[in-house]
Amino acid sequence: MDGTRPAVGEPAPGSGPDRRGAVVAALMLAMALAALDATIVSTAVPQIVGDLGGFSLFSWLFSGYLLAVTVTLPVYGKLSDTFGRKPVLVVGAALFLLGSLLCALACNMAALIAFRVLQGLGGGALQGTVQTLAADLYPLEERPRIQARLSTVWAVSAVAGPGLGGVLAAYADWRWIFLINLPVGALALWLIVRHLHEPPRKASGTRARVDWAGAVAVFACGGVLLTALVQGGVAWPWLSAPSLALFAAGLVLLAAVVVIERRAVEPIIPGWVWRRRTIAAVNLALGALGVLMVAPTVFLPTYAQSVLGLAPVAAGFVLSVWTLSWPVSAALSQHVYRRIGFRNTAMLGIGAASLLLFAFPFLPYPGEAWQPTLLMLLLGGALGLFQLPLIVGVQSTVDWSERGTATASVLFCRQTGQTVGAAAFGAIANGVLAARLGGTGGHGAGGLDSVTRALDPDTAGEPVRRAIADAVHAVYLGAAGAAALAFLVLLLVAPRRFPVLRD
Repeated sequence: MDGTRPAVGEPAPGSGPDRRGAVVAALMLAMALAALDATIVSTAVPQIVGDLGGFSLFSWLFSGYLLAVTVTLPVYGKLSDTFGRKPVLVVGAALFLLGSLLCALACNMAALIAFRVLQGLGGGALQGTVQTLAADLYPLEERPRIQARLSTVWAVSAVAGPGLGGVLAAYADWRWIFLINLPVGALALWLIVRHLHEPPRKASGTRARVDWAGAVAVFACGGVLLTALVQGGVAWPWLSAPSLALFAAGLVLLAAVVVIERRAVEPIIPGWVWRRRTIAAVNLALGALGVLMVAPTVFLPTYAQSVLGLAPVAAGFVLSVWTLSWPVSAALSQHVYRRIGFRNTAMLGIGAASLLLFAFPFLPYPGEAWQPTLLMLLLGGALGLFQLPLIVGVQSTVDWSERGTATASVLFCRQTGQTVGAAAFGAIANGVLAARLGGTGGHGAGGLDSVTRALDPDTAGEPVRRAIADAVHAVYLGAAGAAALAFLVLLLVAPRRFPVLRD
């Protein structure tokens, strides 16, 4: 499908400053909704379970949404390259809004989970297409600015999600968590329909083909493998029959994906995504980023409350400070990579991040709140130097007809890394807690209940606090290892200079 659209340097989608500004506003709203809904449900679980029941299933409120987002990213990326960004974004926004409405009307937990999956099917289009369209709208020199804005929106929305969800559940009704999406999403959809005008497609002489068999295979393979990772050690032990069966089925489906995609004329995941050193290296590096981000986002609030004794609001502040430094360093990264290149800038950022993560276990016990806060502020700055140059660099090495696929590829790897990191670090933390407290390691519901009681700052004694600190320290060491792995990937796999296509 090469050459189906003009380059960005020609009349860009939504040309004109006013029209482009309206499209950017819509992209920021869409990004905010996709990021917000990944975390907003977390603090409303007690109210939702109290109303609908189904406590044993509630973890799927998060997992179902994230699984749907993750496995659809490659599919939407290819569809946006084939049919254009606008139709994919419009369909994704419509699915997201429909899912939100149905979630608000759900009458039991099973229905709510099903509608969350529908939400995620739309969220995958929002997340991937927004990043791709942002690159279409701006030439290379201006892309850091828009990507920094989107990074700010994504980070702030993800961190603000639990607080907003708690407020709505406590002072209104948990259904407003989903109803609030409707006016915001409708505004974003209207702005896209009204102001986004992509250049007309050039006739290619052949009918556009969609690899639907590959799309189904990718969806099934990703769903099965990610389910095994999400539920392993939680719903069942890692070496139990359900876990082994899921991994075996996932490997069979993975083999099917390879066979189907190699035979497809227009594959969903084309081979060049992994044959090109630049994209392959960034895929692996951002996968490692997804892994390491689990340490602060999941485990730092627990550390702040249970070890430092902070209130939930103060604990949230300890985490949220990285949303201040991340977008600032991301916006400034262009001045660095113009001098030393995309790869070296990213290596500088991830090298600093690995040292900061490695320093966390050496904080004094129990310590003061400013100490992890300072580390998080510095970590945000380091990761801003790491992520944005890689995304901008990859988008700048491909033309319009490949940009959606390339962007979706790196985002898919980052999302998959988060899933792998959550499973791995959860197992590490439970193992350390079990060793320190003489428990069972947290397998199954009983183990989770005991860990939950241990994490309660009102009931946790000194041995429990020390055990929690040791568990979080072990997680941070694992995150430092993931950062070091990303550094090595960039050093050994990525080319010194990315092969940039000038606009």
